[in-house]
Amino acid sequence: MFELLSDFSWYAGLFHLPWWGYLLVGLGLTHVTIVSVTVFLHRHQAHRALDLHPLVSHFFRFWLWLTTGMVTREWVAIHRKHHAKCETPDDPHSPQTRGIRTVLWQGAELYQAEAANGQTLEQYGHHTPDDWLERNLYTRYPILGVSIMLVTDYLLFGFAGVALWAVQMIWIPFWAAGVINGIGHWWGYRNYETGDASRNIAWLGVLIGGEELHNNHHAFASSAKFSTRWWEFDLGWGYIRLLQALGLARVKKLAPQPCILPSKERIDMDTLRAVFASRLHVMSSYAREVLLPVLREELRCRDGACRSSLRKARRLLVRNPQMMDDRSRGMLEAALDRFAALRTAYQFRERLQAIWDRSATSHDKLLQALQEWCQQAEATGVEALEAFARRLRGYSLQGA
Repeated sequence: MFELLSDFSWYAGLFHLPWWGYLLVGLGLTHVTIVSVTVFLHRHQAHRALDLHPLVSHFFRFWLWLTTGMVTREWVAIHRKHHAKCETPDDPHSPQTRGIRTVLWQGAELYQAEAANGQTLEQYGHHTPDDWLERNLYTRYPILGVSIMLVTDYLLFGFAGVALWAVQMIWIPFWAAGVINGIGHWWGYRNYETGDASRNIAWLGVLIGGEELHNNHHAFASSAKFSTRWWEFDLGWGYIRLLQALGLARVKKLAPQPCILPSKERIDMDTLRAVFASRLHVMSSYAREVLLPVLREELRCRDGACRSSLRKARRLLVRNPQMMDDRSRGMLEAALDRFAALRTAYQFRERLQAIWDRSATSHDKLLQALQEWCQQAEATGVEALEAFARRLRGYSLQGA
C-alpha cells in the first residue's frame, strides 16, 4: 500500500499510463455505462422485458448514479412518454417536431426540462425503485455520485482522469439523448413501417450497445432483444444472454416470430390471429418478397428515363403514407400511374394494411376480408404477389 501511495503525484494520480491506456480505460468506463442504460434502464425498467437479480440491478443503478447522475424514475417516465406520444408535440424529444439540430445538440436540456414535469413522472414513472437508497441518496443527491466519480478519476489518473470524467459525463447526453433520440428518428434504414419515424443506425453498434436498432425496438417495444435480421448484432442482448446463463437474468418478452406451415392451405381463425400477431413481419416480408421483385422486373424492362423514375420511387413504395410529404406522394403516384404491375402490388399492400386498421371489426368480418384478399391476390397475374398470398395461408399460431 505504501509503495502504491508513493507513486501518487498531483498531476498524474496513482497510475501512469500510455495514451492508448487512457483510451482503453475511457472506452471501458463508458461501455459499462451504455450497458447499464440499455439493459437496466431501458429493457428492464422502462419496458419490463426481463427481470434482473437484485445485485445486478443495484450495481447498474449505483454505476449510473456515479457516471450520469440520472434518476431511474425520471429516465423511465420520459422514455415511456416518448413511446406514448411519439412524433407528436408532446413527445419529449422528437426531431420531427423539435428539429434534428435541437435534439442532437440539446438532447440533455430536453431531458432536464421533461424531468421537471411532475405530471410526466406521476403518469409514466410507476414501478421504478422506491427503496431507502433511492429516496435518500440517488434521487436526493444526484450530483454527489458524479462528484465521487470525479474525485476517483483524479486520484487514479490525475489530470488525465479529469479528462476521462468529462468524457463520461458527456457520453450519455450525446449518444443517448442526442444521437439515438435524434438520428434514430431522422436517418437510417427501417425494417418495419411503424407509425413513427424510427430508424436503425447499425454502424454505431459497439458504441451504444444495441440501442442503434431503434426501428426494431419501436416495432417490438417490449422485446428484450432488439436485433431481428440475421446480420444485425445487438450487443446488449449478448450481455443479457450472459447474465441469463449465470442465473442473474430472466427474459420475459421477445418479439413474436411468425410460424408458417407449408401444408396449410385453408385460411381460418388461426391464420387470422397469426397474421395479426405478426403483422409487422407480414408487411416487412411483403416489401421484400413482392414490391422489390416487381420493381426489379419493371427495371429490367424499361429504358433509362423510366428506370430513373422507378429508382426514385423505391423507398416510397414501403413508406408509411402518413410519413410522406406532398412531393414524395406526387413522385410515388407518378410512378404507379406508369407501371401497372407495380401499381397492383402497391394497391394490394394498401388493402392488406387496411385490414389491420379495421381491428375493431368482428373476427368473422376480418377473416372474410383476409380470405378475399388472398383469393384476389392469387388471381392478379403478378407472380410475386401470388406466391406471397399462398404463403400467407400457412401462417399459424399452432407452432409458436
